[in-house]
Amino acid sequence: MGARSILIHAMLALVVAPAIAHADAPEPGADDATPVVEVTAPRAKTPRKRFYILAGVAHIAPLAQSRELELADVDGAASLAVHNGPIPGSGSTVSSATIPALILGYTLPVGGGKLALETVLGLPFTVKFEATGTLANESIAPTALGIPTGVMALGPELGEATAAPPLVTLVYKPTPASALRPYVGAGVAVLFAYNGRVTNAKLTEVAQPTFSIAPAPGLVLQTGVEAKLFGNFFARVDVKFIAFMMARAEVHHIQMRTPDLPLFDTVEVGTAKMSVWVNPLIIQAGVGANF
Repeated sequence: MGARSILIHAMLALVVAPAIAHADAPEPGADDATPVVEVTAPRAKTPRKRFYILAGVAHIAPLAQSRELELADVDGAASLAVHNGPIPGSGSTVSSATIPALILGYTLPVGGGKLALETVLGLPFTVKFEATGTLANESIAPTALGIPTGVMALGPELGEATAAPPLVTLVYKPTPASALRPYVGAGVAVLFAYNGRVTNAKLTEVAQPTFSIAPAPGLVLQTGVEAKLFGNFFARVDVKFIAFMMARAEVHHIQMRTPDLPLFDTVEVGTAKMSVWVNPLIIQAGVGANF
């Protein structure tokens, strides 16, 4: 092979080799065409704050109506002046009270946050029973066999007791995530009264009668509105009405002085029974927090 042939083969090798190398090389951007799968860790759900508490002040205003006061167990000398049965035109009522109170609530795991159970935690408060009508303004025994007894009108004061009205309601909040949240609710309540005592000076002049009050159940109707403040805090105005709540009170062993009767210094009247539809309206306002 001559020098000329060797030179031609060398030139062909220089031309063909880069072409072959270029053909075997991967296309530019071939790696970029490979699908890339990104794996994202699932986002953890923020647990719902189910409990909430609201601190504030509650005003309890009984919308009271009463039956006539009834006398029972009248016997002996007292039967000459009074008789078993209602005292015409008499009545009684109960006083209002304002106390610090808490609302404790639990959002149920059903209903999408729209349903909750609530209860009110408040300090026991004093309920005062007051006489109205003829019971306050007229003598219950003005005469005995036509002879004046000297028994004076009782006046408005009757007695008092310590009261605690536990209640539970189911609350419905149609827009639980809104900044302004109206709601309605319903439930049950019971009025427990204890440490009852007669405070009327004329009824306690001779001896201290016993004063008892039976538990009084009722139906609770509730409404109100919440307003979101910041973070987990909110403000609320709450109104509850307890219907069909009748307080039945009894005063036993009533003894009264009869200064104008020559033969009897005192007489035992018997038992007085009061039935009062309490039906309290409870208005509560305060600030609360979810936790």
